[in-house]
Amino acid sequence: MAEHTHRTFGTFESFEDLVAEGAAVPTEGWDFSWFEGRATEARPSWGYARAAGGRLARATAALDIQTGGGEVLAFALDTAARDRSARTAPGPTPAQPSQSVAATEGWPPNVRRASALLRARGVVVVASPDDAPLPFADETFDLVLSRHPVRAHWSEIARVLRPGGTYFAQHVGPASVFELVEYFLGPQPEAVRGGRHPDRERAGAEAAGLEVVDLRAERLRMEFYDIAAVVHFLRKVVWMVPGFTVEEYEPRLRALHRRIEAEGPFVAHSTRHLFDARKPERRT
Repeated sequence: MAEHTHRTFGTFESFEDLVAEGAAVPTEGWDFSWFEGRATEARPSWGYARAAGGRLARATAALDIQTGGGEVLAFALDTAARDRSARTAPGPTPAQPSQSVAATEGWPPNVRRASALLRARGVVVVASPDDAPLPFADETFDLVLSRHPVRAHWSEIARVLRPGGTYFAQHVGPASVFELVEYFLGPQPEAVRGGRHPDRERAGAEAAGLEVVDLRAERLRMEFYDIAAVVHFLRKVVWMVPGFTVEEYEPRLRALHRRIEAEGPFVAHSTRHLFDARKPERRT
């Protein structure tokens, strides 16, 4: 989402017009630029996409899992290219190690979008369901990336990593945006609120044989400035309120619209954690 700008309150569009606008915006990919002026979300301090670019600049074979529309990987690859260029000394250009980059994605509209975006950058996008085994041979990659995977399949990540390889990812944390989730669904069980907990994910990574080098977590403020932003967010991030439709939730949407008009932005908090895990070198 956008980080700073927001709408000026005082001139209000009708509930019907705002809902229609939020319902009409395409949801493919992970480009959140439409939200500028309508919603904000603070960014984690570690700057995942730029940091991923630094990792890519040193990798020879990399995989991005659940790439979405490929926007984050494209940014990271462009950052990596600039990083490699900046490190090149004047004079004859040294030979760069060849690099192969692949990405997986499970939703057909995103597969098409990612393929179109990443093809020019030499990335092979493979259509693969999120819950399926990764379609690659053992020990293929020295770097595996992922931003907001639905679930980290630790045994598969460990399998495709080479010894000494790294899994570097940003995950969604527990009870993320639950102020909004529970507004529509009511209080959730503690088991649901505690899902995706970083301690539990650390245990899963370690059980698969990975060494967790770094694990950081942050809670970040979000603000929704109109009901169109809420509608589009719930259509785009479909696991927040499963089966969300404007028709089913119209009374709650209308009440929230009135609340935003009267009180200002609806405030929620996202949770994120950064994973840096390594597959140990093979013992001789």
